[in-house]
Amino acid sequence: MKLLLKIVLPLGVVAVGGFISYQMILSRPPVKIRERTIQIPTINYFEVQPESYQLSVKAQGTVVPKTETVLSAEVSGKIIYVSPSLVSGGFIETKEVLVRLDPRDYELYVIKANSAVVQAELNLIKEEAEAKIALKEWGKLGNGVSTPLLRREPQIAQAKSALESAKAHLDQAKLNLLRTEIRSPFIGRVRSKHVDLGQFVSIATPVSTIYAVDYAEIRLPLPDNELAYLTLPLGLRSDHRKITKPKVVIRAYFAGSEHFWVGRIVRTEGEIDPNTRVIHAIAEVKNPYGIGKTPERPPLAIGMFVEAEIMGRWVYDAFRVPRNAIRDSNQILVVDKENRIRFREVELVWSGEKSVIIKKGLSSGERVALVSLESVFDGMKVHPVAIIKKENPDKVDEESNSLVLQ
Repeated sequence: MKLLLKIVLPLGVVAVGGFISYQMILSRPPVKIRERTIQIPTINYFEVQPESYQLSVKAQGTVVPKTETVLSAEVSGKIIYVSPSLVSGGFIETKEVLVRLDPRDYELYVIKANSAVVQAELNLIKEEAEAKIALKEWGKLGNGVSTPLLRREPQIAQAKSALESAKAHLDQAKLNLLRTEIRSPFIGRVRSKHVDLGQFVSIATPVSTIYAVDYAEIRLPLPDNELAYLTLPLGLRSDHRKITKPKVVIRAYFAGSEHFWVGRIVRTEGEIDPNTRVIHAIAEVKNPYGIGKTPERPPLAIGMFVEAEIMGRWVYDAFRVPRNAIRDSNQILVVDKENRIRFREVELVWSGEKSVIIKKGLSSGERVALVSLESVFDGMKVHPVAIIKKENPDKVDEESNSLVLQ
């Protein structure tokens, strides 16, 4: 009996459990089958239209004076006057007396030289008078043709030469007297002063370093691959060739603000740097210390570090797109009429920091996609959303020498 219970009881438990499980399966609700849906990604796009663009190249440089000179003493003497303008940073005018030397010695030289001229003139008059007397007496004797020595021609020639020499010494004395005043050769600014009141200076002693303020220059390095964007004055030997001077916009940050000037590329240097393989263009800015239409703008001071944008060639019937629309250096994504992505290879003619200009590979009205998806394939279905393409509104007003935002 016990043996029977050991066998029947487990079998009964298994049977009851199986029955309960079967009833639970029969009582469960039916499974609903959902259809698989594919989510179409949303992308931004903008329509492109052909336009004309002026290419540009950006560079950096430091402002230097166009004209700079070291004034030196041409005569020796003691300094008795120094102009108040002769200080570092001081502005000076053309022919302004900057330093005056003690002129008394040179005034005495002028008096002595003038006396020598009077004496030489008197000697010449005397020789000419004696020649006339000698000819008159010779005529009374009637002994034939007179000789040059009789006519005192050598003596008269010597007297004339002595007079010319005396006049030259007088001119030299007057010139040395003028040189006791050291004047500015142009309107400029003082970089440094080397002498002071009471100092004795000799010939060729440096007095001051000054530079002109009519123009300032910036030396701009340009890599070889960007020269095709510009029309530069390359310095060819041709007098009849019309020299092109591209416009350049100068930007500088001063006292927390950005300021602008307009200049021209006036020349290129005659050598290519053998280490960097770049050519240097020289930008010229007129009146760098003048007050423009914006009084708060600082002067384009010597030594200021600036950024320059050189305006170059025009490209017609081209398309500007954001730089982030370019893939693999020369490929963009276009949305076709069926809202599918299509890969397109294009030809770039210019590449900037934020945008590029395309000459070939696009047509008017096509939709260029700005895709931020990690995985994109040709023919991919998308939901396109139009965006407004922002153009650069900056224009340069050359007359006011400033940048105007329209």
